[in-house]
Amino acid sequence: MGLFDKLKRKEETRENNNKETNAQGWDAITNECERVYPNQKNPKHYGTLVSYRLGGNDPLDGISVYDGGDYWHFVTYGLSELYDKESDIEEISGYGMEFTFKLKKDNYENEENEIQCVCGILQSIARITFTKGELFNVYEYLYTGQTTGIDSKQKSNITGFITVPDDKFKEINTPNGKVCFVEFVGVTDNELKAIHNKEIRVKELYEKIGTDITNYNRQSVI
Repeated sequence: MGLFDKLKRKEETRENNNKETNAQGWDAITNECERVYPNQKNPKHYGTLVSYRLGGNDPLDGISVYDGGDYWHFVTYGLSELYDKESDIEEISGYGMEFTFKLKKDNYENEENEIQCVCGILQSIARITFTKGELFNVYEYLYTGQTTGIDSKQKSNITGFITVPDDKFKEINTPNGKVCFVEFVGVTDNELKAIHNKEIRVKELYEKIGTDITNYNRQSVI
C-alpha cells in the first residue's frame, strides 16, 4: 500500500457519543498561527459546508485568513491529520504539509470576493493532492497553461504559482506528526514559461520578484 492509499480519508462517519472531537492536529496549527498573530484570536475563517469524507467537493476542512497589515495571510486546515491519527507513518501528519498564501491588500472592487476566490484556488490545489497524491515542496511551480488571471475578474497578469518556505510559519511537531507550511506565490505567464523552459530556476525567480506577497497588479520580471 502506497502513501496515497494510506492517507485517503475514511468515508465512514465517526459515531457521536456526545464526546468532544479530538482536534489535536487542528489545535497545533492554530497554536502556530497565534504565535505569529498573537492578537488575532478570531481571524476570518472559511469552513467547508459538506465534509470531504462525507462526499463533499472541498478537501480542506477550513481556511483561516489573518490580517498581515498590507496583506491577507491564508492558512489551510486539512492536508495534515487534524483529528485522530489515521496513517501508519508516525513521524508525518497526513501529507505533512499545509498551504499558505499572502494576498496584497488593494483597491479591489469587492475584497471579500477576492478572498473567497483565493480560498477556492487553495481548495483546488489541495484537490490535486487528494485525488492524485501529488505533494508540493518548496521551490516548485504550478503551471497549468492558464493565461487568464487567477483573480476573481480574471484580469490580472498573475496566472499561476511558485512555492517557497513561508517566512512566518515554522515547521511544527503535532501529536500526529510533523507539518510544514508551503507558501504559494503568484507569478505571471511569462515567468512560468521561463521556468518551464528552464531559462530560470524557481528560487532565482523568487529572488527577482523580491517578495512573497502576491500582487495582482505586478508586472512580469522576465
